Amino acid sequence: MKIISRKFHAVLDYLSGLVLIAAPWLLGFSDVISARWVAVFVGAMILLMSMMTDYEGGLIKMLSMKLHLTVDVITGIFLAASPWLFGFSDQVYLPHLLMGILAIGSGLFTENRSLNQQAAR
Repeated sequence: MKIISRKFHAVLDYLSGLVLIAAPWLLGFSDVISARWVAVFVGAMILLMSMMTDYEGGLIKMLSMKLHLTVDVITGIFLAASPWLFGFSDQVYLPHLLMGILAIGSGLFTENRSLNQQAAR
């Protein structure tokens, strides 16, 4: 069941990208180098991918929505696992885990067809 619209997904993308980039300083883990860079890198990647996706929030529209949603799930798994993959779970893990779960959920529960495509079915 797809419960998230493409338009709302675009809003989630841009907000989550900005939140991830700012999180190390807002949440006080900027001194944990690997945690900081994972958050900043993934946040920047989300913003870039959002700008390049063929959906309501895209500017360049080079990537399909299906590919975008697949990358969201993969990125979410990476982000959620990153505290243990990079060894900073003893210092900070909750922001990465929660944002990873959000990315997985948004990738799984977003409609990948536009309203025009749905009406044509």
